[in-house]
Amino acid sequence: MNPLAVLASEGELENPLLPPLPELVIGLIAFAIVFIFLGKKLLPKINQTLDERREAIEGGMEKAEAAQAEAQQVLEDYRAQLADARHEAARMRQEAQEQGASMIAEMRSEGERQREEIIAAGHAQIEADRKAASASLRQDVGKLASDLAGRIVGESLADTARQSRTIDRFLDDLEAKAAAGATKAEANR
Repeated sequence: MNPLAVLASEGELENPLLPPLPELVIGLIAFAIVFIFLGKKLLPKINQTLDERREAIEGGMEKAEAAQAEAQQVLEDYRAQLADARHEAARMRQEAQEQGASMIAEMRSEGERQREEIIAAGHAQIEADRKAASASLRQDVGKLASDLAGRIVGESLADTARQSRTIDRFLDDLEAKAAAGATKAEANR
């Protein structure tokens, strides 16, 4: 036999999906109590916690945005300071180059001035030495010439004033002839 037919014959079948009515009422009352408890006690605390978290997250985001804006401002300030420092360094380098160039020019002019002084002092010393040598030579040549003339003549030429004039005239003539010869030699070149 068919099991459905057996069950149908036994009487009315109970629906296994529908609970008995007293259980349904007790379940609905228990559900209402839990729902009211959750709505009155737990739900406000959950909402408060969620609001606090949202505020903390939004505050954290605002703080992060503020920190990012501040970091951006600090970066811009740093870049501006860096640009100023580079500009100042370039200016100082330019000034140092200009000062170096002026110091080199100053040192060159000072060196040339000292060189000219040394050359002038050298020329003056040479001229003084030449005059001293000429005077010494004139005396020595004059003395030798008068001694030689005295030996040739056989008598002493003791008049020093006349002797000195004669020697000077003779040496001046020699110098004039030497200068004329040098001028001719330069003209022939």
